[in-house]
Amino acid sequence: QVQLVESGGGLVQAGGSLRLSCAASGRTNSIYVVGWFRQAPGKDREFVSRMRWGSDLTDYADSVKNRFTISRDNAKNTVYLQMNVLQPEDTAVYFCAAFRLGLSGFHYQDPRRYDYWGQGTQVTVSS
Repeated sequence: QVQLVESGGGLVQAGGSLRLSCAASGRTNSIYVVGWFRQAPGKDREFVSRMRWGSDLTDYADSVKNRFTISRDNAKNTVYLQMNVLQPEDTAVYFCAAFRLGLSGFHYQDPRRYDYWGQGTQVTVSS
């Protein structure tokens, strides 16, 4: 099993920045990809970014490209999401998730691809 714990959410004004952290524990050697998703009230959970655990391969949703950056600290088993130029539409609960290597019928942007989830951290951007 893998445990994921997010932190770093909060309230920020439009144009500001936040850095989210996702600390992984347990069988971290089984992790293949770590991703960030977000869910606003009344909306589906949507893909934000992902990173392959053992490489620098990253992907971003178009809505956050050039504003958000995903990174990893191997020594701390922690993945970060640096969020800059935040906008009110970025307001959501942000979740860290991970999946193991293996066959799946789901794309990495689909939440159903992921095996493990954190509890989420609230990000609120005021206008």
